[in-house]
Amino acid sequence: MLTVYLLRHGETFYNADGNRYCGTTDIGLTENGVQQAHAAAALLQGINFDAVYSSPLQRAYLTARIASGEREVTADPRLMEANFGNWEGKTRAEFVAENPELWNAWAENPDHTRAGETGNTALEIVQRVDDFFNQKQKEHDGKTIMVVAHNGLNRFYMAWKLGMPLRNYRRLVQDNSTITIFNLDDAGEFSLLKLNAR
Repeated sequence: MLTVYLLRHGETFYNADGNRYCGTTDIGLTENGVQQAHAAAALLQGINFDAVYSSPLQRAYLTARIASGEREVTADPRLMEANFGNWEGKTRAEFVAENPELWNAWAENPDHTRAGETGNTALEIVQRVDDFFNQKQKEHDGKTIMVVAHNGLNRFYMAWKLGMPLRNYRRLVQDNSTITIFNLDDAGEFSLLKLNAR
């Protein structure tokens, strides 16, 4: 059984600017985002992590370094946020106004619709993050790890493992630098223990 402390990165400059979609754009943390990571570190103090993993994007990597108490962090590209294509750098209101049909297609069937026309499908995202967690379950069976990734990726993975239609991923909430805890057994069974905790 693997225990995972799954975090979303701290607030970015895009998050603070009308919640613009970051996606694979490498946006840094605001000062508030850095403080959120320190608050997570205070909550996690005393937990013995066998390993710490993060997305290679700076907002996740820095959050992981701070939240883990400056431990060594292994960046893994499978943890990168969804590529949101032409939506990156824009607010939802902006890109929906530009192409409402594309947003409606994504909202109804993200499994096979490319985000922002040129980005990922939800199934592409789920397949790579599921591959990551299945590998880590084998490597760290009986252990506890920290993983710092992204809002879209984390919610798609949890929706998938909970048996929800992927179009419902936005019904799961994960605020910046909050803590979600789940177990993953050797059969891939997922048990959600805590969601969006501070």
